[in-house]
Amino acid sequence: MDLFDKVNKTQIYEVVKDKGIYPYFHQIYSGQDVVVNMEGRRTIMLGSNNYLALTSHPEVKKAGIEALEKYGSGCSGSRFLNGTLDLHIKFENELAEFLHQEAAMTFGTGFQSNLGAISALVGRNDYVVCDKENHASIYDACKLSYGKMLRYKHNDMEDLERKLASVPKESGILIVTDGVFSMSGDICNLPVISKLAKKYNARVMVDDAHGLGVLGKHGRGTGEYFDMEDDIDIYMGTFSKSLASLGGYVAGKKDVIEYLKHNSRPYIFSASMTPANVACANKALDILKAEPQRVARLRHNSDYMRAGLKKQGIDIMDSKTPIIPIYTYQDDKTFIACKMLLERGVYVNPVISPATPVGQSLLRTSYTADHTEDLLDEAIDKIKEVLTILNNYGKE
Repeated sequence: MDLFDKVNKTQIYEVVKDKGIYPYFHQIYSGQDVVVNMEGRRTIMLGSNNYLALTSHPEVKKAGIEALEKYGSGCSGSRFLNGTLDLHIKFENELAEFLHQEAAMTFGTGFQSNLGAISALVGRNDYVVCDKENHASIYDACKLSYGKMLRYKHNDMEDLERKLASVPKESGILIVTDGVFSMSGDICNLPVISKLAKKYNARVMVDDAHGLGVLGKHGRGTGEYFDMEDDIDIYMGTFSKSLASLGGYVAGKKDVIEYLKHNSRPYIFSASMTPANVACANKALDILKAEPQRVARLRHNSDYMRAGLKKQGIDIMDSKTPIIPIYTYQDDKTFIACKMLLERGVYVNPVISPATPVGQSLLRTSYTADHTEDLLDEAIDKIKEVLTILNNYGKE
């Protein structure tokens, strides 16, 4: 058998392209903002994770330019050897302080952060217990570790306890959950997770990629939202969302971070974050600390959009975050809806199986602090128009 035989078989993306409803890799000719130029068309952006609207902030861009001019375009090595700048240390210290943690370390991407932390901490005789809807990087991290992975039903605390009770008492346990689940916008049940962790002598790791800058009065994420910051053993997150850059972090007790720095293969054997990325993320953090009203404005916009969609009778998955999924149920219908919305100047993300259960396909929409009510109203009208057309198709 030729390794490339699988390549020559008809692929689902080829079928969708032939139908003219392929929804991926659209080109944007402007910076990420509430309105973008997508392939020459004015487009309301409802598919970005730019929650605090800082990717085009002049101070963030200026910080990146200054770092590029001072330090160059890259570090030419890993943090373990020649790739540590004073810029990295300053940012990590400020990030740890903001998160109320003893220490933090940064990775080149959020994906690497999960790979680096979980694979280093979960050993041959350990167990990692995961929510079924955790991010793909968590699952890949479990594969990279030498431990055994157990999955519990999404946000099902009874199933979580069954899985914990099945672990041998002599084994170490790491419970890993998204803080905010990226497809549904659900928030994890941290109070019960923490209670069960104490009962079964487990540690808790929260992937707060979609929680930082979103949850809590000051935007510190899931721990602040529940007033349980001391109940999370390992914080993980990214800079590609609220902090308007690229990279990721892990934060926690100093001894845990020191251990990871000397045992995490993705950390040791990857080049460090570029100077510009560090500077942009650091400046975005400064703005978040100085302007917590951005978090409140993001929450207002999300609530406004949720109420508007419900008023129009649009079937949404209810959440308390800026991620608002709209049910389309069928894969082809989802792709057609994306195409029709884009033609009307609204961009949304298609989510189909296996990212969702079969028959529960959806349009994933997400919002930022800078969306105006006028823009949101315009988007609601166009979403209603498209879904009405699709729902009526074939009935006449």
